[in-house]
Amino acid sequence: MTQAVPLAEIWRGPRPESVHLGHAVICDASGGIVEAWGNAQEVVLPRSSAKMIQALPLVTSGAADAAGLTTEQLALACASHSGAAIHTDRVNRWLGDLGLVDADFRCGAHMPSDRAAMKALLCSDTSPCQVHNNCSGKHAGFLTLNRHLGGDPDYIAPDHPVQRAVVEAFESVTGAPSPWFAIDGCSAPNPATTLHGMARAMAWFAGAGEDRAEERAARRLWQAMVAHPDLVAGEGRACTELMRATTEPVALKTGAEGFFIAILPARGLGVALKIIDGGTRGAECAIAAILVRLGVLDPAHPAARKFRDAPITNWRGIETGAIRPAAALA
Repeated sequence: MTQAVPLAEIWRGPRPESVHLGHAVICDASGGIVEAWGNAQEVVLPRSSAKMIQALPLVTSGAADAAGLTTEQLALACASHSGAAIHTDRVNRWLGDLGLVDADFRCGAHMPSDRAAMKALLCSDTSPCQVHNNCSGKHAGFLTLNRHLGGDPDYIAPDHPVQRAVVEAFESVTGAPSPWFAIDGCSAPNPATTLHGMARAMAWFAGAGEDRAEERAARRLWQAMVAHPDLVAGEGRACTELMRATTEPVALKTGAEGFFIAILPARGLGVALKIIDGGTRGAECAIAAILVRLGVLDPAHPAARKFRDAPITNWRGIETGAIRPAAALA
């Protein structure tokens, strides 16, 4: 099947009112497809779901160890954080340890999604800094690698040594040359690949052992994510809540425009999915449904209920419908 298929539905009354179409792939550690929905060969931009791949050169180059990075910092390198104090305080300390300042970032500034942090800025009539950008942890990782490599300050340029190292790692773990790239919301290049390639990469992370430096780096990164789910996203966010809810270690990462990945180390499986309308609610429902399908998430768990079978209520608190996985995933 090459067409997108229903992965999540919005029900109101006796039938679906809206449907999110998409593609999803589950791979094993050999890179083979275990199960797929839609088109496994669809070329996609994984967006922020690729951050653990983008962080691989930070570790394999020796830059992380030379800088004495902690598991918290490695988790932040893979994060799309909410800009809460637990995120920005740590990234600011990291930046200070490098002898750098906010202006050295190239990610741009935006308001944090964390309510308390946003309120504090609004009430003090203070503009957000680049550290509030949800990608500032990834960029702190880029800056750490850049210092190690001795590159110039424009570390997001596609031909910069930092980004060349990222593309090399990306093509290695996805198993194919990237056909093109686009500029992400944080101004860094985001390489394209097939959905199968992205699932293959996540399965490689899941099956990474201790024999090769690249595999040891992969293990350190997913282990950091699992150890610090609050740093990977934030309170109330799907990545954080679902990682806390799974019955075995699972690393999860969202990406803009309806992307999501899962790394299941105990099973040697990797998952990648794309909702073609870019809807976050559809991607969160679909990834939760796949985790239930794989037996690592109890469907009765409150986090599963929040994203997989979430009630929709109106302004009076009356339940009017639900977000549900489509029949193919249910």
